[in-house]
Amino acid sequence: MFSGIVAAVGRIVSSTPMGDGVRVRIESGRLSLDNVKVGDSIAVQGVCLTVVALDAKGFDADISKATLDVTHGLGAGRDVNLEKSLRLGDSLDGHLVSGHVDGVGWLRSIRVDGDARWLTIEFPASLAPFIVRKGSIAVDGISLTVADLRDQELDVMIIPFTWEHTNLSSVTAGERVNLECDMVGKYVARAVELTRRGPG
Repeated sequence: MFSGIVAAVGRIVSSTPMGDGVRVRIESGRLSLDNVKVGDSIAVQGVCLTVVALDAKGFDADISKATLDVTHGLGAGRDVNLEKSLRLGDSLDGHLVSGHVDGVGWLRSIRVDGDARWLTIEFPASLAPFIVRKGSIAVDGISLTVADLRDQELDVMIIPFTWEHTNLSSVTAGERVNLECDMVGKYVARAVELTRRGPG
């Protein structure tokens, strides 16, 4: 489990075929790996990956074809947002994030507004029931608030700190982004669906 508060920006420096998936090597940048061990989870670009090897400079993780098929931004040469998994007692400054991407969206525009920036993101129609105005959404692993919402587009405002401490400053309009909807919203939507079906 994660909070969507990015701890550091790392870089995928290699991607090696492994069966039907790949093994990636990730330089961890400013992310401390002092208390990380093999088998721990780290969110990479919003995707929960398991550490299979590590040293002082970074770690390796295996990514299955199934994960590659439903995510984006896990190729060699990419700057990626990193967050270690939460531990009991950690502060939850963002929102509950599982690291299981719900869909891939498209960054349609970036608009400068003083020191802030507005991002317009198009999302798949299948995610519409789980996105609400003023609700939470994880974009490439970053916990953000939906400021405005239309049929298949949402707007989020990025404050200077987030812009400078994530990989958002390196993205451009037209790129794809990993989206994970608010976990609580997904459970509520599922409960409503089952209620409408009725017993049996």
